[in-house]
Parts: sequence; C-alpha cells; structure tokens
Amino acid sequence: MFPPVEFANSDGVLCQGGHLTSWSLLAAYSQGIFPWPHKGYEMLWFAPPLRGVLFFEEIHVGSRLRRYLKNSGFEISFNRNFAEVMRACAEPRWCEGEWEEGTWISDDVLDSYGQLHEMGFAHSVECWQNGELVGGLYGVSMGLYFAGESMFHRRNNASKACVLALVEKMSAAGAYWLDIETLTPHFEKLGARLVPRNLFMEMHREALHTTARVFE
Repeated sequence: MFPPVEFANSDGVLCQGGHLTSWSLLAAYSQGIFPWPHKGYEMLWFAPPLRGVLFFEEIHVGSRLRRYLKNSGFEISFNRNFAEVMRACAEPRWCEGEWEEGTWISDDVLDSYGQLHEMGFAHSVECWQNGELVGGLYGVSMGLYFAGESMFHRRNNASKACVLALVEKMSAAGAYWLDIETLTPHFEKLGARLVPRNLFMEMHREALHTTARVFE
C-alpha cells in the first residue's frame, strides 16, 4: 500500500492521497509511517529522514519539575476517556502570541483514531486534578512501540506528567524509547533528539517483533 520509506522526499513526505481509515493507519504505523493532514492537500503520509525520539535513559527532569509534579495533586489514568483527550487536542490553542486557526485533527482523524482505539491500537493518557481533565496525550501502540500523536494541557506541566507516566508504563513493559515523530521544544527540553531514519526503522522493527506489549 505504501512505498518504501526511503522514497520520502527531503521534507519527509512519502506519498499523498488515499482515505484515512483504521486499516490505513495500521498499515502506516506498522511500516514506520504516520499521517499529517495539511489544509489544501490530499492526505500526506510521512517518513522523515530524521525522526524525533525520546530515549528513556536520556530523559531530563529537573528538580523543580519533580517538586511541582509531586505537589500538584495530579492523578494519571490510561484509556479512561480517549475521545475527550482527542477532542481537547483538537481545540484551538495559544501559540507564539496568537491563537492557532483550526487544527489538523479533523472529524476524519477523530473517527479513524477512535476506531483504532476500539480495536486496541490507539491509547490515551489522562491527567486529572480535582476530578477535572487538565491534560492528556494519545497515540498508537503495537508491541513495545508507541507513536505519540498529540497532547494538550490546561494546567502547567499536565502534559509532561502524562509523558512521564507513559514512559514509566513503557519501561515496565520493556520498551526504552518513544516515537515523537517530530522534535518540538517541549520534548527537546525533556531530552528528546533526532535520529536517522535507518536507525529509527531498526528500532521500530525490534519494537514490533516481540511478544511483549505496552498495552494488553
């Protein structure tokens, strides 16, 4: 269905077109490919030459952040409200001094990942405070592989709390890295970095070809 990842251009675009469905998503993630809708284009599928990865042994969590999280009263859950996490990630957000116009998380994205969640391949992490959902993230998991797709926060450091809880859960299962797809300032502060696509694909194959699972 998809061409080899080495065919992607310098911007990471591998191909375009097709329908966003649970089955096309499964095919993509199993081959190290992810969708990234762009307004005005057919569906774009990416396999960038440099991939954002968070290696667990390289995570940096400062003492100030540790103290904050310890005293925050945050409660973490997994898969308690996948749909609400996705809807929250789709909300307009404040970015670089202005509100972003819309989001790439369209109704088609909500529907297809929702179906993937029902199939047991898409998962969410929620952060609660006093019974209110204040942060979360969602992504796709197969074996020991997890591809983070999007996250949100309504309280300071709530999304970081979700990332660290996910890392703890993945580590307990035997995983040692998290696919963040593209490197963002948020993850760079946590110690994430870019790796060449050939190294990513080796790690990806290793993470999928195992009987261990992050999410049973």
